[in-house]
Amino acid sequence: MGRIVTSVTVGNIIEAGREIRCDALVDTGAYCLTLPAAWKTRLGLLPMSRVVEAELADHRIVPGEVCGPVRIQIDGFDAIAGEVLFLDMEAEDGRYEPLIGYITLEQARLVVDMVGHRLVRLPHVDLKRQRVA
Repeated sequence: MGRIVTSVTVGNIIEAGREIRCDALVDTGAYCLTLPAAWKTRLGLLPMSRVVEAELADHRIVPGEVCGPVRIQIDGFDAIAGEVLFLDMEAEDGRYEPLIGYITLEQARLVVDMVGHRLVRLPHVDLKRQRVA
């Protein structure tokens, strides 16, 4: 299976100009947009914060901080308001590997095209189980 890495811009909704632009790995096993804790101050003061326990791929449980709302724009698609999880990450070769998780993808109405190794926007919101008047 190939890796899908795409650009993402994360911005503070309240403090204009406070943003982070980076490349991130699309990880459908990850919960939400996940960034290194070392970058948190670059976004300034965020209105909401809570501490959570996160399970990593190696099954370790580590503390993380969920903050938001933030403005998230993935690879030029429509921007959304969402949350970001900050974790203490280790840089490999001097670089961090941010993650774009499934909740963020769903909120942005993006799906993974495994054949084309890219993200594709859904044409409509899925409400199959809802009764519409």
